[in-house]
Amino acid sequence: MSVRAAEDLASGDHACAVPVSDEQLWELTARFLAGGLHRNEKVVYFDDGTSERVLERLTEDRMPVAATLRSGQLQVVPVDVTRGAFRSPVADVRALLHSYVDGSVAQGWSGFRMTGQLSYGADAPAGVPMTAYDAALDDVARERRLTVLCLYDHGHYSPEQIERMRAAHREELVSPAAYDDGLLRITQTGATAVRLAGEADHSNRPVIHKLITDTLDRALRSADAPTDIELNLASLRFVDVAGAVALVHAAEEFPSSHRLVLGDVRPGVQRVLDRCGAPFATQLVVRGAQQPPARLPRPADEPHGPRERRLAGAGRGAGNGSGARISDAGPTDTGATDTGATDTGATATGATDTGKTGAPLAPGADEPPEAVPEREGAAR
Repeated sequence: MSVRAAEDLASGDHACAVPVSDEQLWELTARFLAGGLHRNEKVVYFDDGTSERVLERLTEDRMPVAATLRSGQLQVVPVDVTRGAFRSPVADVRALLHSYVDGSVAQGWSGFRMTGQLSYGADAPAGVPMTAYDAALDDVARERRLTVLCLYDHGHYSPEQIERMRAAHREELVSPAAYDDGLLRITQTGATAVRLAGEADHSNRPVIHKLITDTLDRALRSADAPTDIELNLASLRFVDVAGAVALVHAAEEFPSSHRLVLGDVRPGVQRVLDRCGAPFATQLVVRGAQQPPARLPRPADEPHGPRERRLAGAGRGAGNGSGARISDAGPTDTGATDTGATDTGATATGATDTGKTGAPLAPGADEPPEAVPEREGAAR
């Protein structure tokens, strides 16, 4: 099996990944989806109760979630359809995938990529092993040049299931981290820049302090290194008081030539920092996170298109042990219905705009949110 990075995946690739933590799962998923959005591809996420966190991570990564849902470039497949796929014949699932690809071509997108939470199929609810569905998916990926990422995390799969599915793939993605204890994940994003995701508390506080001091030491020893030590906190959801105090004290130890910059800080985290003396630390800069819409746009709860409706019926009828067969040959429909969503909190359902030509949407295509002003120490 070859090992690759998410950025290296191209049309026709079908890879797997085995995240070691929830934070790595969201990181990998969002990076894979964002790659397709940047490439002007149709991007589909098969949901099974995880889409809210995925959309949140995409927002933290400054992707235009609301705009891409409205345009139909980003689509979240409802839970009933995801589960129904594993209660249906493999041939029917293959037909659904073909309809998605045909629809994306008709809409003018440059390609098609998919991922999602597919753990419902691990226990073969209809008696068909998950490897059979994966083999069909691999065939379609080769034939129609899909880009596919299969995620097998330890929270949803047993070790035996993970190894079985890992063996069925030719390629595996890697996403190295400087630190990951299941609670906090730290990734290096630049010579003097890192990203923290998850929760910071007493258990990992020494790791954060060492990270800052080591990075500052490298910067001081290099004439070409940036003078700002940057910590991106967009995905840091919690920090305890002791952790906030440690960040403030670390900044107070910086020489006047260098600064500790905390970027994209969530309001709750910023409040803790403020109470722990951040406004008075001269070498500390706290930049508030850009505020997302009042609430994230929600994908459609109902399936759309004849094939999705059939699979949804199979998913809802899970108790009877039988799957519904896709037999109608209705027109291809791969976009959800537009319910008139706006970026200000109305429901966005992944609508397909029939007038679209597949124009790419760059990050920031949504209405620009207001940012919390940059705040430095007492010197300002």
